[in-house]
Amino acid sequence: MSYLDSPGRGPWRVAALLRAIADHLQARFGAVTVQGELSSFTRAPSGHCYFALKDDASPEPALIRGAMFRRAAAMLDFQPREGQLVEIRGRLAVYDARGDLQLVAESMRPAGQGALYEQFLRLKARLESEGLFDAARKRPLPRFVSRVGLVTSLAAAALHDMLTALQRRAPHVEVIVYPAAVQGESAARELVQALALAARRREVDVLIVGRGGGSLEDLWAFNDEGLARAIVASPIPVVSAVGHETDVCIADLAADLRAPTPTAAAELVAPARDECLAQLAGLAHRLRSGLGRRLEALAQRLDQAALRLARPAQVLARRRSQLDMLGQRLAVAPGQHVRLARERQGPLARRLMRAVDVRCQAAAQRLSALQARLVALDPQRVLQRGYAYLTDPQGRALVSVQQVQVGDTVHAVLADGQLVSQVRERQP
Repeated sequence: MSYLDSPGRGPWRVAALLRAIADHLQARFGAVTVQGELSSFTRAPSGHCYFALKDDASPEPALIRGAMFRRAAAMLDFQPREGQLVEIRGRLAVYDARGDLQLVAESMRPAGQGALYEQFLRLKARLESEGLFDAARKRPLPRFVSRVGLVTSLAAAALHDMLTALQRRAPHVEVIVYPAAVQGESAARELVQALALAARRREVDVLIVGRGGGSLEDLWAFNDEGLARAIVASPIPVVSAVGHETDVCIADLAADLRAPTPTAAAELVAPARDECLAQLAGLAHRLRSGLGRRLEALAQRLDQAALRLARPAQVLARRRSQLDMLGQRLAVAPGQHVRLARERQGPLARRLMRAVDVRCQAAAQRLSALQARLVALDPQRVLQRGYAYLTDPQGRALVSVQQVQVGDTVHAVLADGQLVSQVRERQP
């Protein structure tokens, strides 16, 4: 027996029954997270959002209606659209006015976006470790191009934007489109094939790979590893222009240059024709001015040469005058040199004599000092003060009592002679 069929209870009123069912649902399920496909999404003037959530993958189609009140709807960070797969967290309730079961949403996010972003980060880290994103590998774009290749869908709005920008800025630049799907399961494969076709033909100066904005799922073809490697291997410089400025994909990182939008990519690869013409006009003016100045200088040199050739007698006279002046300088130069040498001789001789006198005086003073030191150290002067020194019969000096024995003969040298003595006693 269920809670609603408790014994002794009378018939339910409709409102009470619906409230009891709502209470039972909330107690039984609490907060739930539901995944499904959005349908009939509308936003009322009050700010509340109403929708239906479908499950077409089930054997039998299923649908539940839902509502998101203004407070929760204000926190949405994306624009829900028809047919989008979403995850909704909320609670089950019963709409009393019709007795319908509905899902009151507290939050909503695109389904699978978190997993896709994690997959994007893993692929980015792996390719970055292989060096596919190194700035040193990337090639500069040609400054002036004659042909631009566009790799995009023929039905894409980005194609129209790029063609319009190229026609406005550089109508002289030819455009070749390499069609490829930019969304869906076959998009990555078709983009790689288009790049391979452009590489084989080698008929353009630069390639733009791009499309307009969209969700992460819409742009997922540009996060394909094969596409990234095809961009790196392309012999033609590649500009990636995928989505809006805030959208970053693997193709942007692998390309030689990333443009924030397809229109910006067209502006980057093809400089404006008016600017180029203005630069050419400036260069032509500088060339004409420089050529005119050069011709004028050469004409002046030619006139001067003609004047010199027209009066050879003047040239010869000038050369004779120069020779006469050099001869005069040559005749006078030896006498001046001798006179200068004589003038320098007197002071040098006086300096030499002074230097000799100074050296002789210094030598005499040094000799006197050495003589005084020699006299002071003369042993004879010491003996004259009453001292004597002893020697053995062979003339060797005796400086210790250990050198003689009692009875030995010693000589005492005095200032005026010697005394021969015999040792009678030794006292150490």
